Amino acid sequence: MQVLSEIPVSTPNIARETITLDVTGMKCAGCVKAVERQLSSQSGVLNACVNLLTEVAVVECEVGTVNPDTLADKLTSTGFPTQPRYAQGQLAGTNTSITPSQRHQQESYQLLGRLIVAGILLVLSGIGHFSYHASHLASHPSPSPYTSFLVSIWFHWGLATLALLAPGRSMLVDGWRGLRHGMPNMNTLVGLGTLTAYTASVVALLFPQLGWECFFDEPVMLVGFILLGRTLEQQARHRASAAFEALLALQPKVARLIGKSAPVNFEQPGIEIPVEQVRVGEWLRVLPGEKIPVDGEVCDGKTAVDESMLTGEPMPVVKQAGDLVAAGTLNQSGVITLQATRTGKDTTLAQIVAMVEEAQTRKAPVQRLVDTVAGYFTYGVMAIASITFLFWYFIGTHFDHSSLLTPPSSLLLSLKLAIAVLVVACPCALGLATPTAILVGTSIGAEKGLLIKGGDILEKVHKLNTVVFDKTGTLTSGKPRVTDCVVPEQSDIEESYIMQLAAAAESGTCHPLALAIGQEAQRLELTIPSAQDCYTEAGLGVSALVTGKRVLLGNGDWLKLQQITISDDWEAKAQALSDAGKTVVYIAVDGVIAGLIAVTDTLRADAKETVERLQKMGLRVIILTGDRLEVANAIATQLEINFDQIVAGIRPEGKASAIANLQAQGYRVAMVGDGINDAPALAQADVGISLHGSTDVAMETAGIVLMRSRLLDAVAAIQLSRATFNKVRQNLFWALGYNVLAIPVAAGLFLPSLGILLSPASAGALMAFSSVSVVTNSLLLRRSFK
Repeated sequence: MQVLSEIPVSTPNIARETITLDVTGMKCAGCVKAVERQLSSQSGVLNACVNLLTEVAVVECEVGTVNPDTLADKLTSTGFPTQPRYAQGQLAGTNTSITPSQRHQQESYQLLGRLIVAGILLVLSGIGHFSYHASHLASHPSPSPYTSFLVSIWFHWGLATLALLAPGRSMLVDGWRGLRHGMPNMNTLVGLGTLTAYTASVVALLFPQLGWECFFDEPVMLVGFILLGRTLEQQARHRASAAFEALLALQPKVARLIGKSAPVNFEQPGIEIPVEQVRVGEWLRVLPGEKIPVDGEVCDGKTAVDESMLTGEPMPVVKQAGDLVAAGTLNQSGVITLQATRTGKDTTLAQIVAMVEEAQTRKAPVQRLVDTVAGYFTYGVMAIASITFLFWYFIGTHFDHSSLLTPPSSLLLSLKLAIAVLVVACPCALGLATPTAILVGTSIGAEKGLLIKGGDILEKVHKLNTVVFDKTGTLTSGKPRVTDCVVPEQSDIEESYIMQLAAAAESGTCHPLALAIGQEAQRLELTIPSAQDCYTEAGLGVSALVTGKRVLLGNGDWLKLQQITISDDWEAKAQALSDAGKTVVYIAVDGVIAGLIAVTDTLRADAKETVERLQKMGLRVIILTGDRLEVANAIATQLEINFDQIVAGIRPEGKASAIANLQAQGYRVAMVGDGINDAPALAQADVGISLHGSTDVAMETAGIVLMRSRLLDAVAAIQLSRATFNKVRQNLFWALGYNVLAIPVAAGLFLPSLGILLSPASAGALMAFSSVSVVTNSLLLRRSFK
């Protein structure tokens, strides 16, 4: 089944879907741009995003207008073998299709084989040149009969020919294919360079009267150095993607089914079935040492579950009847029976995998710019190489520096310089600069329970100067408790009666204040009457009909909206409770205030440290709450936040406006929240940060999800994002700086004055080094977050 997912769009009249493709054959950022152009040119495709490192293309298109197989065939025909991604991570075709990890391993073996052959040819070529120079340094310049074949020019022609036809063949074929389809790439440049050197040497060999120099060693050395660089680069890229592949490996393969409906015999051993066949509501048995196959609720048994793959926490968590467990976590000690609640792509692990892969595909704005530049890079390099040849052939060789020009022919010198320009240019480094850093950064985050949803988020985090926290459930534990129940003086109304009415009116809601009131009623062992005609106004209060009486419960605005008068005496009592940092709930019965209930919510254990560390990082911290200002001030005092950095009394629909007002003042804002009413603000903020315990809509809206629901992880996520984007900038600086400096040197900039002549082989070694250095620099990110 094709993997399609609806995504929100700005134009409501166009229904969209996404198609995921596995694309191979991409060598540089120019290939990425070429693939994106091919995809975008297809009818019905609205947007295409391609990742060079993960070799994944995400295509956004109109529903029902695009066939994934058609897209794959189109790319395959232009030299980029492609397969659509199907459900459960399977590729198109049969179940025997190899996985991306297996394909990468096969490619590594093939590349290593070509490198070994190229290395042997390179060693033979080196021995031949050493023998030639050694014989000329000796008293008798004639080579030994044992080594005469090694110094023979025909032997070196054979080495160069073998180098191009064996280890270098795939580069030449891919380079020609790209050029033929109007999509030149790195292999095109390398192919032009090696063939030009080979052809010039063959001409010199066949027509010795020209007096040209044969440099058959250049093609051999070029192929060897480039394959060495690509082997090292691929190993580094594999290390960069190892964390994500490990995440994929966590997905269980089988489940132990014991029943499809109740009643169930908890003692039966069960039968093993593929995890893809498990359906919601079915009953499964999990033995010690087995992975939990799907998300579910424990119905029988008790065990300790290792959830480190999900949260990053090393300590096992005790699970018993009524507790929820997640797919991929490890059952350590006991036998449990669970009922499946979420299966397939709906499990928490599958959603994490999808979010991490999406994060590695989504591009930072700077990467889009680089990919655009890289799309024209190869054309630019070929133009520079042509100009270099023409300049040195017609002008440069007439300078008075004959002692510096080793080749006896101006044509050979011009060719060597043009070849060096072709080979030294490196669009690979440009193309790998951003995706390698993002891949490593997001993988580190996934290991530590920090889901960062893409390069665009990383770039935004780097620019943040303000962090806004929702109060209830974010800075606080979200589990308030009742501290006071105030009834009218000289009245026969009892506190227990007020609590009964309040608990009945709140019984239809799940707001933290409602839960606190319900828990207090349970603690007092009160009988809760039934309530009818319940109504909730978000951010204000509730109303219900309890034992024939109209009961209103909420803040002062709610009562005023219902035209209930609040006397000065009640105002004073409410103010006293608010000054103590408590949230005050008014209760009115049949239009008359009957009492007050005060609730307090304790700070999270790590809230104060979180605020301190953010402030030390130079970020402004603001509290945003719908609570009264006095309550917010009490929290701010504990957190040592200035009162002018509090936005209180905000209705849920006003939170997004409050964020927009901060942005209008020039602030770059991150919003940290957890509830449904925080979703608009999370979307409005430059970066939304959501706790894992949040509602699904809040997690979907946020750009960063904290899987451990620890507030300190917000600091870690910002630090990781900053460090990752710094690596992106370092990589881009190196990649751009390398090309800006290397190309002029290869073109002979310092030849007249300093006599620096970059040989094609040296240029190939430099080019290989540039790509390896970019990937290696990204891997160094792990040292900062061990």
